[in-house]
Amino acid sequence: MVSASGVRPEQFPVTRKCPFLPPAEYGEIREREPIAKVSLVEGQWAWAITRHEDVRAVLVDPRFSSDRDDPNYPRLVPGSRPRAGQKTLTTMDAPEHGVARRAVLGEFTVRRTEALRPRVQAIVDERIDAIVAGPQPADLVRDLALPVPSLVICELLGVPYDDHEFFQGHTSTMVDMMSSAEQRQGAFAAITGYLDELVTLKEKAPDHEDLLGRQIIGGRADGTHRHEALVAMAFLLLAAGHETTANMISLSAVALLENPDQLAAIRADQAKTLPAVEELLRYFTVVDSHIARVAVEDVELGGVTIRAGEGVLGLLLAANRDPEAFDDPDVLDVGRGARHHVAFGFGPHQCLGQNLARMELQVVIDTLFRRIPGIALAKPVEELDFKDTAVIYGLHSLPITW
Repeated sequence: MVSASGVRPEQFPVTRKCPFLPPAEYGEIREREPIAKVSLVEGQWAWAITRHEDVRAVLVDPRFSSDRDDPNYPRLVPGSRPRAGQKTLTTMDAPEHGVARRAVLGEFTVRRTEALRPRVQAIVDERIDAIVAGPQPADLVRDLALPVPSLVICELLGVPYDDHEFFQGHTSTMVDMMSSAEQRQGAFAAITGYLDELVTLKEKAPDHEDLLGRQIIGGRADGTHRHEALVAMAFLLLAAGHETTANMISLSAVALLENPDQLAAIRADQAKTLPAVEELLRYFTVVDSHIARVAVEDVELGGVTIRAGEGVLGLLLAANRDPEAFDDPDVLDVGRGARHHVAFGFGPHQCLGQNLARMELQVVIDTLFRRIPGIALAKPVEELDFKDTAVIYGLHSLPITW
């Protein structure tokens, strides 16, 4: 059902009704009208892109801009407005984006990530030690899923972990679509103010012990260091570096406990953990409809003409459940080995920290189910508190027993 203008009546983003399935609207659009006009907040509309092939095409095409300062950029949350001059990697276009990304890309190579593995393993072991020594039920979100990526990103950046509750609380406010515009703006200001002070402190005596120090030293050496740019980079890495991975840890635990045959396959052969991580990333796609762009010139895509100034939503979850790209896409199959998923995005804006996220998930999954073999959910899945209104999907808490 569409309006006379061709815009579908339901407002995007739409929420997941089942923790293991995408919204029903995704499949309907992909089947009947793979590129469809959908309603957004405050009278806006955009093209929803649902096919895997088309989503990847949008994400590599420079005719689609990531610039959120553009007045036509799709807004999915009421009261969200551009913050001019406060760009991060996710809101930059070429050539600015390429310069900024290359400056920090070396921090997230496979080699650099693997060098962090022993420390990640130690952190995971420490957290599980605390879980098994404590009372039951434990909360896997509070006791493992949040602390592991938070500790890792804090140590990587040089952010004091003692402040983790401060930035976790404000990040949660920012990604919750039910927060008011004033609440989100206040949370953003609080985190950026904190990081502004931290970067200022590090600029006084930078060293090579953490990412911020290395960026200051390198930027001063080649004349590219900019205080505001480093604060924006720190904000992106700090917020994205713990929220996404934390949610994937808790969701992965639920999915494997609810699919014991898949868990048994991993336990029987540790070499299957990495393919399982890829499948879990595809299956949940915790960052979904907020991958938006705006056309800067007319583009023909999938038989549809998208005009300059029109917005598009790359529905990553719809793409990752596209039966043309994945056989039986709604089935969790840890042996699938489908690295062509778009859970990390695609193209020049593909997630900078994906190697780190993969490694953290691998270590957690291997260690959790080895060290707590009797782990079980303390309540049925239908009673769990999922983040249905959050930009990044996940769980508020996950009670477990063993």
